[in-house]
Formats: sequence, structure tokens, C-alpha cells
Amino acid sequence: MSEEYVKLISSDGFEFILRKDIACISGTIKAILNEGVFAEAQSNECTFPDIRGSLLEKVCEYLHYNYRYKNRQDVPKFDIPPEMVLELLVTAEYLDSE
Repeated sequence: MSEEYVKLISSDGFEFILRKDIACISGTIKAILNEGVFAEAQSNECTFPDIRGSLLEKVCEYLHYNYRYKNRQDVPKFDIPPEMVLELLVTAEYLDSE
């Protein structure tokens, strides 16, 4: 895999490939990938044993959304299913997403 991309792997084995600059909107992912002491920094892969695929997918959607609309005035609503709100809040806090 190219160095400009990273692979995020959920607890249930789902894999999501994102551009590194988009994934690094997450402070946690940025720290993991930019610290040479982590194996993830060498492989450009981050495994999240506590985040299931459906949550990680929504996080990836949000990272893209954040990247696309960060400095714009006309930001559309980001939809979150009500049953996912609490888990997503905890996950976002862990991932230190802006």
C-alpha cells in the first residue's frame, strides 16, 4: 500500500482504506502513525480491537465529511443513526476527532 494511504481495521475484521491526511484528522490516529515507535507507523495499518466495523465505517465517513467541509460556510448535516449516537460519541472521544 502506498505511504499516502492507511488501513484502519475494526475489531470484527472490516478494513477501511483512507488517505493518510484524512485519517490523521483523528488526533489518535495521527499520533499512532507519526510516532516511529509504533509498528503501525511502519505498516500504515491501525487495528482497533474495541471498535466494531459499523462504528469505524461511520468514523471514516465523518473524517471524509470533516475534510471536505472544514473551512466552508455551507456545511450539510451529518446524519448519525440514533441507535449509534452514544457509541459513536465514545469512539470519537477515543479517536480525538475534531
